[in-house]
Amino acid sequence: MIAEEMEQNVQEIWALFRETDRKFNELRELFTSQWGKLIEALIAPGALKQFQEKGIPVVDTAQRVKTKRNGEAMEIDILATNTDSVVVLEVKTTLKVGDVNEFLEERLSRFLEFFPRYRGMKVYGAVAGVNIVEQADRYAYKNGLFVLTLSGEGTVAILNDEKFIPKDFSQ
Repeated sequence: MIAEEMEQNVQEIWALFRETDRKFNELRELFTSQWGKLIEALIAPGALKQFQEKGIPVVDTAQRVKTKRNGEAMEIDILATNTDSVVVLEVKTTLKVGDVNEFLEERLSRFLEFFPRYRGMKVYGAVAGVNIVEQADRYAYKNGLFVLTLSGEGTVAILNDEKFIPKDFSQ
């Protein structure tokens, strides 16, 4: 009898653990999603100004641009455009080398496939991070990407120096 009661108590405790874990994961996903939107909202206005100062006269930005082609979907965090150029910007709270690789391989390399209306335009890539680790900024720079971050005053800064030549990913 005692063994059966103990087993029932253990099963109830495990059920509570599973339910608590499920609720925690829901909260984490909600927080992560909202945090990402906040960081994108902080980066977008300053990015426009920074690209203009770097000689890429973009005039419009759009956030969370989504499309579907042939059963596949793509979302771009921020697009900055003008009549002949588009900057594709990936925003991360913590930017890692793996994030840069994923952006290069899964988004930037296939950008024109998913967004054919930008064919014939220069396509530049950019990554932004509040926290940049693993020398992801240097790695991105070497791969022809602009690197942005939030500065201490809450403004956006492009970290690339004057020697930087951005890669045109339209070719």
